[in-house]
Amino acid sequence: MRELDFATQAVREIARIVPVEAPVAIEFNGIGYAVMMATPTDLDDFVAGFALSEGLAKPDEIEAVNLHQTGGGWVARANLPARSLPRLLERARTRVSESSCGICGIDSIAAALAPLDPVKGKPLPLAPAAIQKALAVLRDHQRIGTATGAAHAAAFCSPDGDVVLLREDVGRHNALDKLVGALGRQDIDRCAGFALLSARCSQELVEKTVRAGIPVLITISAPSSLAIARAREGRLTLLTLARDDTVLIVTDPHRMFG
Repeated sequence: MRELDFATQAVREIARIVPVEAPVAIEFNGIGYAVMMATPTDLDDFVAGFALSEGLAKPDEIEAVNLHQTGGGWVARANLPARSLPRLLERARTRVSESSCGICGIDSIAAALAPLDPVKGKPLPLAPAAIQKALAVLRDHQRIGTATGAAHAAAFCSPDGDVVLLREDVGRHNALDKLVGALGRQDIDRCAGFALLSARCSQELVEKTVRAGIPVLITISAPSSLAIARAREGRLTLLTLARDDTVLIVTDPHRMFG
């Protein structure tokens, strides 16, 4: 690659590390379910979290994930409980018309905004200093992001602000799915901490957090209107625009912050 200096207009050759982005075909019970563009790291966690986000199975219900590299991508195969079969067959019937955005192809707005069961667990007390600490150390745990400047991070942090787990991906949804899968596979109490995301706070990320049973979500960017509405419906404590000195309290159903 070459770098252009605006001040001097000089051009010089430089070496840059770029993140890997590849198609990952997910098959459940022998049925092709989805093809996602993702960074091929922590794919076991990704498949487990994706299955939970899709409402198909809990991470501890998923048998071993078999990974196969083929052509320019990966195939990830796993078996889910028999109760998942109707959903799998319906997905196979409709997936041809869907696109990667996750909403296109759904033939009903009501289906896209299906009722969201609230988070059942109550969050542990969270001090402002813990949020500041987590924000300060987040970058230290972003191996791919630090090397490339082009990967999203999803972290699970303790009430003291320590990063317990972190997953990265070129896709913000994928990073969160990987984190959720890792929490489930390692049997970590999701009420004993909070999720911290480097991404924009979209409706999909709010819904994934609620379905995972994580009671607190903190993002460094602002939320959309639908993200706020779904956070309220899911009784999710949502903090956004997290900075060194301030954070925006969007929803606080448990009155954690007065």
